Amino acid sequence: MSDPVDVTVDTDNESESVRIHDDDGEVEAGGATVRFSFSGTDGGQSDDGTDSDEQPPDGTDEAPTGDDPRHIAELDAVPTDSTLVFEARDGRRGVNCILHRSGDAVVAWRNSCPHRPEVPLDPGRGAIVRGDQLVCHKHGAQFEPDDGICTHGPCAGDALDGIEVSVRDGDVYLTDERFERAERR
Repeated sequence: MSDPVDVTVDTDNESESVRIHDDDGEVEAGGATVRFSFSGTDGGQSDDGTDSDEQPPDGTDEAPTGDDPRHIAELDAVPTDSTLVFEARDGRRGVNCILHRSGDAVVAWRNSCPHRPEVPLDPGRGAIVRGDQLVCHKHGAQFEPDDGICTHGPCAGDALDGIEVSVRDGDVYLTDERFERAERR
């Protein structure tokens, strides 16, 4: 499969959205598991017989520094007046995420509004930041920049799903143990 596919599973109690980069995968939410295959086959191998989790030799899926798969971006590349999109990956499963900076502090969240999880806060051109709050472009929900709590809108009191990151030597790294690497597109 050449383009990633976003898959969302909604149950009464939970919603889970993931980005799939392969021809098959699974999504779990609220005790339900949805497995799928776009190619009609299974087994984790590409058409040429290589393991689908292998990195391409041209380095297109490597971290920006090329030597640390958890490196996301240089601190200076993370905006204070918007967000930067990246993907947290674990094997073939990817989660669309955003970074936001305040001074030298950086926070990351799943790029998903709690009101409607299929709606990204950053649709690809940067999230809206009004004052110091992130704003959902579709519903107008407003989120605190430090803890992601919704202070106004249809999901008031809910919080963005946090992704753990850290800043070291002027660079931002993925430290969330749920994921093995970060990718920017």
